[in-house]
Amino acid sequence: MQHLPLQSIRGNLSLHPVRAMCRFQLAVTMSPSTGHLENSIPKQALVDRFSKFSPSPLSMKQFIDFGSANACEKTSFVFLRQELPVRLANIMKEIDFLPDKLLSTPSLQLLQSWYATSLMELAGFLEKDPDDKAILKKFTGTLVNVRNRHNNVVPTMAQGVVEYKEAFGSDPVTNQNVQYFLDRFYMSRISTRMLMNQHSLIFDGSANPAHPKHIGTIDPDCDVTEVVKGTMLCEQYYLTSPEIDITQVNAKGPDQPLRIVYVPSHLYHMLFELFKNAMRATVETHEMALHLPPVKVRVSLGSEDLTIKISDRGGGVPLRKIERLFSYMYSTAPSPVDVDNSRNAPLAGFGYGLPISRLYAKYFQGDLQLYSMEGYGTSAVIYLKALSSDSVERLPVYNQSAIRHYQTSNEADDWCMPSKDPKKLGKYERRSQ
Repeated sequence: MQHLPLQSIRGNLSLHPVRAMCRFQLAVTMSPSTGHLENSIPKQALVDRFSKFSPSPLSMKQFIDFGSANACEKTSFVFLRQELPVRLANIMKEIDFLPDKLLSTPSLQLLQSWYATSLMELAGFLEKDPDDKAILKKFTGTLVNVRNRHNNVVPTMAQGVVEYKEAFGSDPVTNQNVQYFLDRFYMSRISTRMLMNQHSLIFDGSANPAHPKHIGTIDPDCDVTEVVKGTMLCEQYYLTSPEIDITQVNAKGPDQPLRIVYVPSHLYHMLFELFKNAMRATVETHEMALHLPPVKVRVSLGSEDLTIKISDRGGGVPLRKIERLFSYMYSTAPSPVDVDNSRNAPLAGFGYGLPISRLYAKYFQGDLQLYSMEGYGTSAVIYLKALSSDSVERLPVYNQSAIRHYQTSNEADDWCMPSKDPKKLGKYERRSQ
């Protein structure tokens, strides 16, 4: 794999656009008969050519530096018109490795048509003049259209998995491959929306009056404790709710605020899911109690990590179920009537809240982990990078290593598995006598 000519975006987004275009056209050849890339090259040819390049991950610091000091719409346009098709094409190649019966579901057919349309529209700007202001305005409008077209990508894919499971069931190998793919697919979607949102919010001339200091979707001075407080909303689920006990620790001093460069909406998504789960478990476990045990939140900022720990006394879950909570294929949630996003809860009804939340944490090199004590409660821990230079996009890349993941065979486990079969236990007892 190689990077597009504009991989220097990582440094300062300043490679000369004409030189970059000439180099890139060595990889993407346009038909002289039409002069329009989107009309002259079939969709699959575009996917094949763009997928040969590796995405160029950006750091939070680069997002901030570019958006605040030297934002140039032309430079962003020249980068995104190539980077977005590369990210789309990389994940579109992996869609082909899904089971044929999953690909044949109506939901997957619809989703693939969205991606093909978006790729063709974005690729149509490769030959456009970056000095033409009308082209720049049209590109921003196209980004908004693509973003809106993909609004329901997550629930549509989820609905496709439901359709597949209901019709054909599943097996361990399929579960493993679908899990691997969906983590990468949804992470890719997070990244493309990040790029599109940054460009459209910075250059469409309509800054958010409620957050004038934000750079696109990024808060360069995000007060994590305030986001935590703003996410506590159990009252809309239950008539009664546990108290929230918040404490914070800053390695720089007890009176210092806990601030990092981050995307508040991403943090809100994670916290919403964790608070919802903690509060529901607490209320349902102690429904007959006069007083509910509090949900405890600890926020700590160190030299490398900002950590948020949410602990409840909601009864916990068995160890064997922890990883299943992050599985797309094991979800026991009923299929929603429609796939529109809920106004109140992200992905309500699909059981995807935790796995998607973990992807948001991992997107900028963080993580989300669960630790549970069955019979007592659960602690959920969010890890974020304290330094914006360490917060670098985590992006899926289509390559031979990825292909090998989809070619896993159903081999026998090389660890013996415990048996609960009474007949086998009886044989052991007779043998030991």
